[in-house]
Amino acid sequence: MPEPPPRAVERDLYRDTWVRYLGYANEVGEAFRSLVPAAVVWLSYGVASSYVMADAIDKGKKAGEVTSPEAGRSTRVTVAVVDTFVWQALASVAIPGFTVNRVCAASLYVLGSTTRWPLAVRKWTTTALGLLIIPVIMHPIDRSVDFLLDSSLRKLYPSVEKPSSS
Repeated sequence: MPEPPPRAVERDLYRDTWVRYLGYANEVGEAFRSLVPAAVVWLSYGVASSYVMADAIDKGKKAGEVTSPEAGRSTRVTVAVVDTFVWQALASVAIPGFTVNRVCAASLYVLGSTTRWPLAVRKWTTTALGLLIIPVIMHPIDRSVDFLLDSSLRKLYPSVEKPSSS
């Protein structure tokens, strides 16, 4: 009996489509912090956190559909959800949000101390800088979180295939 043709690679809704950009919402919110009410920034964290939760749930569902002699279904699902949630929470929300926040706060302070630009110009300059650093910081943060999890949390997993986080 001939083997069935290989399945096409499935597109991951949370990693391979425009939905991935929802994970960057809080960085955009942080960049605009000096221009918008705090509620807008918190809303951006809500969007990014919802993305993280949805991705973790999706990875858990996919892990539950895989048959594997190595580990039980509940173990595979738990590992997938925990790994995805922790990775995304660190790499998509916490670390980049903190980084953009601190860069914007520092730039607003430095511009206020070293220039005579009007406040509105300083705030828009800070926002532009915050938006510009987002693509620069993403890959180093992703790789750093991979290293952190490989060196810590992922050592605790039973012998199941490690989820792909990035």
